[in-house]
Amino acid sequence: MVPALRTAFNAQWTPERHATLLAALGTKAGVPLQFTVSETPCFFPEALLGRMASTGAALVNAFLDNAEARAHTESLIPTRYLGPGQEARPTCVQVDFGVVRTADGAAEPRLVELQAFPSLYAFQHTLAETYREVYDLPATLSGHLDGLSPAGYLALMREVLVGEHDPAEVVLMELAPETQKTRPDFALTERLWGVATVDPGEVVVRGRQLRRRAGGREVPIRRVYNRVIPDELERTGHPMPFDYRDDLDVEWIGHPAWYFRLSKSAIPWLTHPVVPRTWRLDAITALPLPSDQLVLKPLFSFAGGGIVFDPTSEQVAAIPAAERHLYLLQERVSFAPTIETPHGATQAEVRIMYVWTDRLRAVLPLVRMGRGRMMGVAHNKGLAWVGASAGFVVP
Repeated sequence: MVPALRTAFNAQWTPERHATLLAALGTKAGVPLQFTVSETPCFFPEALLGRMASTGAALVNAFLDNAEARAHTESLIPTRYLGPGQEARPTCVQVDFGVVRTADGAAEPRLVELQAFPSLYAFQHTLAETYREVYDLPATLSGHLDGLSPAGYLALMREVLVGEHDPAEVVLMELAPETQKTRPDFALTERLWGVATVDPGEVVVRGRQLRRRAGGREVPIRRVYNRVIPDELERTGHPMPFDYRDDLDVEWIGHPAWYFRLSKSAIPWLTHPVVPRTWRLDAITALPLPSDQLVLKPLFSFAGGGIVFDPTSEQVAAIPAAERHLYLLQERVSFAPTIETPHGATQAEVRIMYVWTDRLRAVLPLVRMGRGRMMGVAHNKGLAWVGASAGFVVP
């Protein structure tokens, strides 16, 4: 999106340098990469990323300040995910934007979705810094937001994740972590901040305390950096030795209730030029727009699961009445291919990653590149110059 930088990068790119990038990432993580990393980072004008960051924060705060919206999404939380230890505000928030072109050619963001759930805070930082190292990118480019330096970002995230605790008593909790595609992020979280990963099925319960086994002894767990996705837990029936409703002596970063409380379920309540028209499925009796202008989305699927483009009236009607409150219809937005690559112009979806400190603070842009209908790395297999990427702020 910054022509001079894009042209210069494309001219210096070689397959050997990309191989060097992938090898460096594998070495830093210490585990294999199981998803596609794009051949290129993306260069965005500071004004565009700044608008995304400020707009995302405004949308989240507007929802949190809306008592009616909060009451509605609260009613969607399954009872088993309610319990003590919840944060008053979500610690980790993601807001995803696509980019459209206006009639005069200007680039503008459009909301895709938002979610109060952690993202790749360790891997994304590492990816940006590795692009910088391998391609000798200018020092004026920042891979972080809100004026953060790489060192400042690492210090901030240590404060968010660990706080005043011993890192050995803080865990990243995930289902079968050795099998997850996000495993490099788990490994880097431990390398950068000393927070080890644990499967909840391996946790030991001693009264009100959770413990993990390490080095032949039981180590108390004071704080949980929760990466357990509720819909995956429901789908797999993974064993859990504790209940989220238990009165446990533990702090949560990303309590599962927030996964439901702030999600796509909030979008129908948001009014802003960047927000596509959105309808709760249980609140309508007919398609509000022609089928080819709509997308049907389940509220709580992860990584794009269950999304239907161009849903027919029959497909919508087939959703049982008892489940319609768990879906929404959204006006379909055509995102513009904005990243020029040797394989043609490619779309970029930008995730603004936030943490809540004294305020909701944007810290990183995560980018997914693609040329398909959906932007996730699983939906662009076999293509080149697509996949996970980093965004650099161009002043």
